[in-house]
Amino acid sequence: MHPRARFRRAPPPSRLVLRRASGTPGWMALLLRILLVFGLIGIALTAHWLDRGGLRDNVDGEISFTDVLYFTMITVTTVGYGDIVPVTDRARMFDTFLVTPIRVFVWLIFLGTAYQFLLRNVWEAWVMNRIQQHLHDHVIVAGFGTSGEETVRELIRRGFPPKHIVVVDVRPTALAEAEGLGVAVLEGDATRNATLDAVKIGRARCMAVSAGRDDTSILIVLTARGMAPQIAISVVVKADDNEELARQAGATTVINPASFAGLLLAGSAHGPHIAEYMADLAATDGKVALTERKVTVAETGRPLSSIGTGLGVRIYRGDKSFGFWEPESAALQPGDTILEIVPRSRGAA
Repeated sequence: MHPRARFRRAPPPSRLVLRRASGTPGWMALLLRILLVFGLIGIALTAHWLDRGGLRDNVDGEISFTDVLYFTMITVTTVGYGDIVPVTDRARMFDTFLVTPIRVFVWLIFLGTAYQFLLRNVWEAWVMNRIQQHLHDHVIVAGFGTSGEETVRELIRRGFPPKHIVVVDVRPTALAEAEGLGVAVLEGDATRNATLDAVKIGRARCMAVSAGRDDTSILIVLTARGMAPQIAISVVVKADDNEELARQAGATTVINPASFAGLLLAGSAHGPHIAEYMADLAATDGKVALTERKVTVAETGRPLSSIGTGLGVRIYRGDKSFGFWEPESAALQPGDTILEIVPRSRGAA
């Protein structure tokens, strides 16, 4: 039986909308609307006062500042009562081509909720298109639980731009937390082709999967690998017997938190500094960092031990890996990937 047949997919969502939190807080947006309303009214008030000679008061025949303010507010918010009217052509043209548009804009601002509702679909489609156009070499995080959240935070701590991170989850509350970090989010089922296509998995740098359930995580890996054969996929699984299944599904790296914790604990039993150094390699504020890079032209033909950027510990040649002590590391070849330990100040994000 095909591995995909072991799991059941959730029904497809009605819409897939990629979004990113606005840099403007809600209170600031409200304040800007209020200022805009007063600004528009101020323009109309100033123009009416400067051209007050073109107005006529049918009550007492005199135009005071109070009359101008009253006429401006009534004209902007309604069509007027007729007690004060424009009598010159210039005043009438001013009301026609300036005050009337101001009236329309003020009412649109007052009815902002309805205004946004009418344009919501168009706006979301435009935002999604803009974000997608800039999605390239980004990191996709499927699942924003404990592991997924820590993955995003660690990426940001290491200097990775939040706008190049996309979080996919089915829970609106989790996505709201992710948006607070400045990353793009998509409410959808990452096991579905349409969801991964919406986050442009074919252009992604890598993918981190932590759905909370091993079966869901493995199905996400299987779907992602089918759509993007070359992408690097890391997945978190909880059960030891699911690690091989995750690799069969196409995971590049399989992480078992319990097993990793066991490695640290076991290492500490053989020496108090072993676990400390392993944690130092993994921590953002550690003294050293473990990085990987492609071999340079100048390094080709030289031994791994001679590189000057750090301490070379392993090379990857095709689908095989070789340690620094093995004969294959005596001469670096074009296309090799070097795994090295470098001072944290030189570590890559």
